[in-house]
Amino acid sequence: MTNHISVVDALSTKLVFVGPMGAGKTTAIASIADSPPVSTEMPMCEPPVGDKTSTTVAMDFATVRIEDDHSVFLYGCPGQDHFEFMRPILLQGAFGAIVVLNGADPDIVGQSTYWARIVTDFDASLPMVIGITRTDEAHQFDLITVRRAMRAHGISAPVFTFDARNRQQTAQLVRALLLMLD
Repeated sequence: MTNHISVVDALSTKLVFVGPMGAGKTTAIASIADSPPVSTEMPMCEPPVGDKTSTTVAMDFATVRIEDDHSVFLYGCPGQDHFEFMRPILLQGAFGAIVVLNGADPDIVGQSTYWARIVTDFDASLPMVIGITRTDEAHQFDLITVRRAMRAHGISAPVFTFDARNRQQTAQLVRALLLMLD
């Protein structure tokens, strides 16, 4: 018995992280990956956003083994709109999406619906979980308001806060998504 995944299996073991630049997609992937991710981080042409001086220009890629014998391929989409052409390419064949958002964004409600719509417009049946980072930096952040906005827009997805640097918290988002598949 071989211990590899075929190309056909790879399509059903693909998990995609989407969200705006600086939300923590690359960090989340790195926190759960079994080895350092392949990343297309490049220096930003525009002024830095906070302490962020680089951005993903094509994708991030890594793998994580779950349940001892099953690998999941992790892909991170670039967050800048001028790289939006990569989103459908990366979402194609995914079993689910994790939307990563920056809770310190003053328009977190608008961002949550915008990014969730990107996923649902691609495939309304694609399971999705929303993870919000940096809520400790946002004095006005309210998880209930985000959840209500999602429901008001007809988006049914669990919404969590998490620290993208924390392996256990990021893995919890993946587990939540996997539970949606059962």
